[in-house]
Amino acid sequence: MAKTTLISPHGSPTLKILLLEGKERDDELKRAEKLPKLVMSSRETGDLIMMGIGGFTPLEGFMGYDDWKGVCQDMKMKNGLFWPIPVTLSNNEKINQGTELCLISGETNEIMGTMKVTESYKIDKEFECKNVFKTNDPEHPGVKMVMEQKEWNIAGPVKVLSESYFPTDFKGIYQRPAESRKIFMERGWKTIAALQLRNPMHRSHEYLAKIAIEVSDGLYIHQLVGQLKPGDIPADVRVKCIDKLVELYFDKSRVLQGGYPLDMRYAGPREALLHALFRQNFGCTHMIIGRDHAGVGNYYGPFDAQEIFFQLWDGALECKMLPIDWTFWCYKCGGMASMKTCPHAKEDRLFLSGTALRKSLSEGGDVAVEFSRKEVLEVLREYYASLTEKVEIKMHGHATGDADTKRK
Repeated sequence: MAKTTLISPHGSPTLKILLLEGKERDDELKRAEKLPKLVMSSRETGDLIMMGIGGFTPLEGFMGYDDWKGVCQDMKMKNGLFWPIPVTLSNNEKINQGTELCLISGETNEIMGTMKVTESYKIDKEFECKNVFKTNDPEHPGVKMVMEQKEWNIAGPVKVLSESYFPTDFKGIYQRPAESRKIFMERGWKTIAALQLRNPMHRSHEYLAKIAIEVSDGLYIHQLVGQLKPGDIPADVRVKCIDKLVELYFDKSRVLQGGYPLDMRYAGPREALLHALFRQNFGCTHMIIGRDHAGVGNYYGPFDAQEIFFQLWDGALECKMLPIDWTFWCYKCGGMASMKTCPHAKEDRLFLSGTALRKSLSEGGDVAVEFSRKEVLEVLREYYASLTEKVEIKMHGHATGDADTKRK
């Protein structure tokens, strides 16, 4: 086997893959059917799959109390390993040490894995939220997620039996870390920049991507295909948008598109670190961090996610940040620019954001051509038109039902 030229996985010389396959999986699945069942949330299911495919290397299971507290407080596990966000599993009641469990997806009712319990413990949820999200505001979607967790956390090593998770078909998009690494090796890439996406690619994303390609061997457009907050654009629509952009406006030999199965936590700076950590496991050497990375609302400053990288201790994380300043369309420059490159006034600039794009499209408003490529807008308009049609059909059905009731 050829010696790899890629970055090592986080905290391990090789990927820690917990997903069983073949006869080993079949035997464990039969055993799992007879075990007590624990139903997981969507977030917990995504975390389990990431452990299964090696995306959360070197974790071997859901975290115990000492790891949970150390990660919340200092971004360190009990053994000193850097980890920025707790990976935990909750349950309504305490489960005795040594108990073996069958882990079930609450979304699909499918058996996802097995677990041997090493510890059951209660946590201070407000402590977790204040440290991880920097707020206890219940309106924050990540805080809401934690506060809705069940009373007990259950820790222990896992065996993963399925990576089935997605509501639509992402064949060719969803990848395991071993698969992305293999492609990077085949292409001869040594420096790879990851672009995190949960919105369709507008001009700002395109600009960030092309800056990254200029300074790297290749770009990994790596988007989330887990659950988002209401109003965010689903992954299958985003995939179509990226496909169009890569086909028409990129050198395809320099770009790889992939998807991963996590739910967003909207943890801003801490989530930016988690994004860099698991991109290292996927083989990336750099993580693009732009304005308000993984943020929501006004909970974080526009560049808090960059600042947190400078607070890490030596050796915490090998994957480096690729920081990019506030970007915009400048009418005087005649193209995309940033605060570092553009000398013009605020009134000469069009600032771009996924939130503004979604708002304009959902309200049927005009979108400036400088905001997004027309081919991307065509895909998005088609999506929003389909939503309008569904609402109209639903409303029409209700009206007919009311009329029928009155006639009776």
